[in-house]
Parts: sequence; C-alpha cells; structure tokens
Amino acid sequence: MTKRIVIPTGTNEAILRFGDRDVRLTNLNKVFWQKLKLTKRDLLQYYADISRWLLPHLQDRAMVMKRYPNGAEGEFFYMKRAPSPRPDWIEICEISHAAGIVNFPIVQDLPSLLWLINLGCIDLNPWYARCDDTDRPDFLHFDLDPGPGSDIARVREVALRVRDILDAIGMKTWAKTTGSKGIHVYIPIVRGPLQKEVWTFAKAIAIELEARHPDIITAEYRKVKRPHGRVLVDYNQNAWGRTLASIYSVRPTPVASVSTPVTWEEIEDGVRIEDFRIDNILDRVSEVGDLWKPVLGKKRFDLFSVLQPKKEKKTR
Repeated sequence: MTKRIVIPTGTNEAILRFGDRDVRLTNLNKVFWQKLKLTKRDLLQYYADISRWLLPHLQDRAMVMKRYPNGAEGEFFYMKRAPSPRPDWIEICEISHAAGIVNFPIVQDLPSLLWLINLGCIDLNPWYARCDDTDRPDFLHFDLDPGPGSDIARVREVALRVRDILDAIGMKTWAKTTGSKGIHVYIPIVRGPLQKEVWTFAKAIAIELEARHPDIITAEYRKVKRPHGRVLVDYNQNAWGRTLASIYSVRPTPVASVSTPVTWEEIEDGVRIEDFRIDNILDRVSEVGDLWKPVLGKKRFDLFSVLQPKKEKKTR
C-alpha cells in the first residue's frame, strides 16, 4: 500500500517533496468552512487521501479552475489559463478558443492535484473529452437540478426515469450525487461523435423525458420559463467547453458535501446529498471501493449506432 501523505501541522506553509518535484503549500491555517472549523489544510489532506480513487478520473483532461481564495463562504472566480509562474512539471492542455489558445492545467498525479487545490480550488471541473481530442467526448451526461418547489426526493424519481429511458436503448448509466442539490447521470461512450452531436442527442432525450413526465420533468433551460415544482434535466451541460464538478469533489456547501458515486439501489432507497461529506467519504470508499471504476473501462456505448446507424462508423 502506498504510504499516506500527511499535510504538515503547526505551520502555515510547507513544501512537500515527491522525488524531484516540490509542491509549496500556503495559508494552511486559513479557515475554509467557518462553522465546521475546516481549514485549507483539511481540504488538502482530504484530496491527498482520496487521490488514489480520484486521479484516474481526472487524468489527460483539461481542468477549469474554480478558485475560492477566502474559502467556501467567500467569493469565487473561474480561471482557465494555468497561472504563471508555475512548476515546469505541470502538464498543459492547449485548447483553441475565440480569444486564442488557452493553456489549461492537467491533473495527472498527486503533486499536480495538491498544486491545484493549493490555488484555492474546492471542487474540480474537468473536461468531458481527453486532451488528445477535445472535440470528441467520451461521456455524455445529464445534470438533474431541482427547481423551486422541487427537492431531492423528486430528483431521485427523475433519475430513475432517466435510467429507464436510456436502459431501453442499451445505454449503461452511472449515477453520483452532485454534492450540491441534485444528481449527475453519466454514460461512457465510444469516442467518435463531436461534442455538438452528443449535445444534440442529450437534448432529444431530455425533451422526450419532459413529454413523458411533464408533471415532474422540464427540459426548459431558461429559468423564467421553467414550470414550478419540476426537475430540470439539464442537457446543456453537454455543450463544448462546459464542465461539471467531478467525482469525489468537495463542494462549498455548509456541510462540505462530496460528489459521490451511488448505486441505483441507493437512489431507490432515498439517498441524500448530505449523506456524503468530507468527514465520512473516505470510510465509505475504503469499504465499497470506487463504484465508478467500471466507467473508466472499455465497455462504452457506441453513440454512432444511434446517431448514424446507416453510415460507416468512425471511432477513435
């Protein structure tokens, strides 16, 4: 078993050495959750401890940084470009945007993970596509978000409806709590379709779900037009450049909840967002392992079989 990395106590700054790599940690005593009395050190320690399960889900993907310099209760800002100066061992994913090439950092290992969290990132927001082809994702997903008048019980009900409609066309689904308000449903897919094609498919599924279950589901992206008491099946997060909080991300909620893989049986039994927190998630994962480990495998749905059944398939 790999030796546990311990974030030093009794100091506000520290340097961790990983072979020829030094990771400088700063403001370790800064309180990131006032009521919970959790510090930046506690956050770094959590990510160090969860890293062996987390890192495989982040590798080779551009990371959008969501920085909370004053902790969970403070203001945050998004940052795409990797800050400079930075360690020369931080790998970069170059992605072309309207304003030019953007150099995103990639979290490949524990040193780069701790470097990123030290910037004040509480949750992690990786791309759906890997860096070698950022136009072709290997996931499609649905973000189930409760609107006004709705709640997590309704979200669970909608998650099961999403599972059922996709199961009918042979799509294996994997669920996790968002750690915030809802549930994420992910489907591993064979790389091939462009991000826009994946978005189009997800939109069609969301609209069909709304038609089948109009009393509980909406696909209306504009908040002012959403009916009361519905759950948004948010397909628009599949658009190019969008991201969601990753698996095992801590969220800036009052209880420091964690986005956690769950089974469909747990959803049926009434799983809640606050069931999984920074103070208990490691015990769970140590017991049940990474429930999303199969998501990283080679068994992926060939979306081209649905999108272009009569055309020659193009996969990568």
